[in-house]
Amino acid sequence: MSNKPFRIISADHTGIAVSNLERSLAFWRDVLGFKLSHTAHQTGELAREITGVTGAEIKLAVLKAPGGHKIELLQYLAPPNRKEHIALRPCDVASVHAALLVDDMERVLERIIASGWKAAGMPQILKTGPNAGKRVVYVRDPDGITIEFMQPPK
Repeated sequence: MSNKPFRIISADHTGIAVSNLERSLAFWRDVLGFKLSHTAHQTGELAREITGVTGAEIKLAVLKAPGGHKIELLQYLAPPNRKEHIALRPCDVASVHAALLVDDMERVLERIIASGWKAAGMPQILKTGPNAGKRVVYVRDPDGITIEFMQPPK
């Protein structure tokens, strides 16, 4: 192993495996306002080599967030033995979430609830630390995917 130094240049995207690409795409694009960058279909040797999943077949869509970060939604069409709806809680190992800054928590929650997502808790104001003063809440989609919304103080 080389001790030659390296550096991370930047974060490129966050990938999320979903059960229904069209439903998730509609939420991220139509409810949250992310812009569709592109779609792709990966299969065969390339998909297996990238993911390490034998027989992987993936439909994906990449969306751009305000500020430039990208969300990659991946629907695995194969292999057939993949796990669905395992209901990880935010406290469970391997649970991840994306955090998004918003300007109006109440309007966001209204749109999210109307789209079929639900708040996991109640919005709270952080009292200490570097995010003190921000209102925060976790929401979850029908697949159990968690997003944290954060509203800076007005």
